[in-house]
Amino acid sequence: MDPFEDTLRRLRESFRTGRTRPAEFREAQLRGLGRFLEENKQLLLEALAQDLHKGAFESEVSEFSISQGEINLALRNLQAWMKDEKVAKNLATQLDSAFIHKEPFGVVLIIAPWNYPVNLILVPLVGALAAGNCVVLKPSEISQNTGKVLVDMLPRYLDQSCFAVALGGPEETGKLLEHKFDYIFFTGSPRVGRIVMTAAAKHLTPVTLELGGKNPCYVDDDCDPQTVANRVAFFRYFNCGQTCVAPDYVLCSPEMQERLVPALQSAITRFYGEDPRSSPDLGRIISDKHFQRLQGLLGCGHVAIGGQSDGSDRYIAPTVLVDVQETEPVMQEEIFGPILPIVNVRSLDEAIDFINRREKPLALYAFSNSHQPVGRNAPFQRLAYRQHTHEVAQGERVTGTHRPGTSPDSHPWPLASSPLLCSSLGAAWSLEGRCPQFRTHHFASPSSHEVPPRPHNIFWNKLYILGEQDLQKYQRQLGDRRPHTHSCGQGPAHRSELGSGHWGITGNCALD
Repeated sequence: MDPFEDTLRRLRESFRTGRTRPAEFREAQLRGLGRFLEENKQLLLEALAQDLHKGAFESEVSEFSISQGEINLALRNLQAWMKDEKVAKNLATQLDSAFIHKEPFGVVLIIAPWNYPVNLILVPLVGALAAGNCVVLKPSEISQNTGKVLVDMLPRYLDQSCFAVALGGPEETGKLLEHKFDYIFFTGSPRVGRIVMTAAAKHLTPVTLELGGKNPCYVDDDCDPQTVANRVAFFRYFNCGQTCVAPDYVLCSPEMQERLVPALQSAITRFYGEDPRSSPDLGRIISDKHFQRLQGLLGCGHVAIGGQSDGSDRYIAPTVLVDVQETEPVMQEEIFGPILPIVNVRSLDEAIDFINRREKPLALYAFSNSHQPVGRNAPFQRLAYRQHTHEVAQGERVTGTHRPGTSPDSHPWPLASSPLLCSSLGAAWSLEGRCPQFRTHHFASPSSHEVPPRPHNIFWNKLYILGEQDLQKYQRQLGDRRPHTHSCGQGPAHRSELGSGHWGITGNCALD
């Protein structure tokens, strides 16, 4: 018997009743989510410590603050987000009133990873609830203690006719993906992402895949090595290196390497003490499987710092590798652990060529005191645009994104609290705005209408709707009392009745 059939039927029936559409209902769910965080914080802290040895500071910074910030943002802006938006008219719609009307998608599936098991499940959930969807949450089976808290406690704070949590491993997830969803949001590895996308394709279900990647970090010779080391070490070893946008490897000259390695040792000692294993601020590897994988990477190059490990505690010391070759295993896959390889390059051009030979990363980090590498028109800035990143600032990490070819200032929504950039297909938060778990449908003529910006929350559907008054004016001018139709040059004319006397442009005019 299918364990998910009854649950999904219940959610679809609830969505069809329109229960999730009123703003009051959405606000109530968001406030319930906030109460869940507030009233179960200690339980979640204990679960995160059991799963990842995550300390209170890391949990507050990377899990609770971000999640609560998303809830607060949605509550402040929900009414504005739900309003219709006026759009410019083209030649075909000069006599019409054109605007964008937003609708929830339906039943959406959120599949979360284990490395930030609170943040990366609740932040997408905020978007889904704010847009009026019914939601199925699938927490990772690997971070099992945090998942248990979510399963046991979260449903008490949300309307269970519109919300469900699904448990299980790969087999159960496979069965869940056999069902049709209206949108799927997945965060995880490219390998599982392919499985999710293959399953979604059978139902033509739109997806957002927030995948992994090897994020390069270029260090120019004119940098202060200690400043670079402090910033790189903090982010590389945060959450024991199990962060998808952490610096994955360093590119620098041999001369800079000689100065950088001692600075990294100083930073590691400053952050984690003489014995990092006893530090309450250093996490642990999530599972024995991942520990064994990472332990195998310690044999690459030469260990300059760290290298100690203990399988009984899943402990790997903050490690720096030097004399690393491009062909070694540590440079073939995302590390996702507290290991930092340093690869030598002789010039900025060589560094850019090295990066361009590889798969696109999620983020790019560049440190320099010169505008030549990281200025507005510099090589790394152009590289960043090609990689869908933005603002590689002097001596700073990437902090935001926007769509290539557009100004970041023109984006009407703020960037996400977490600077997540997505490789491959779509983005989790930054390229699409916040909470991209809503599909976008623009209905208009692609040959004659400029496509408006993508919606900032992709759990909304957007429709161009033509007002009845303008429709009648248009018909009088034509002397034609027939219902309004429109052809996009991609098939026969078509029409759709969107209410009492309201007609819209629909069908194969969809641009997205």
